[in-house]
Parts: sequence; C-alpha cells; structure tokens
Amino acid sequence: MPKTKIAITMKRDLLEEIDRLVEEGIFPNRSQAIESAVEDHHIRLRKTRLLAECLKLDPAAERELAEEGLAKDTSEWPEY
Repeated sequence: MPKTKIAITMKRDLLEEIDRLVEEGIFPNRSQAIESAVEDHHIRLRKTRLLAECLKLDPAAERELAEEGLAKDTSEWPEY
C-alpha cells in the first residue's frame, strides 16, 4: 500500500521515548514506531465502537429473532 509523508507535532518527551525505542531496535525508525502506535490505537477504537454498539442490543429480542420460526418447523427437519 502506498504511503504518504506527513508532518506532526508532539511533546519532546514522547519523541525522546520513540527515539529510545528506535535505538533499542524495537522499531527501525521513528516513522515505523509512530505508524504502529496509530494503527494499534485505531484498531482499539474500532473494537470499542463495536462493543458499544453490541451493548445497545437487547439479548432477549436478539434471541427471539434468532429462534423465530424454529420451534414450529422442527418437526419438518430431517433426522440426523
């Protein structure tokens, strides 16, 4: 996937921490460290949003929808 160069502003102590991670060989460079952090945070936000949406569901109503029509049709199901 093509990448786009950007400029960012951040606190000096955070940049120093990123530089320490690069020096320790955890990341090959600043860009990779920042990209990894942004990607991880983005994934976490997506999961949080999915959880929030799932919590809005009514379990009883969802179960009723899932089982709708099953009880009356079981006599027509083939034997396994």
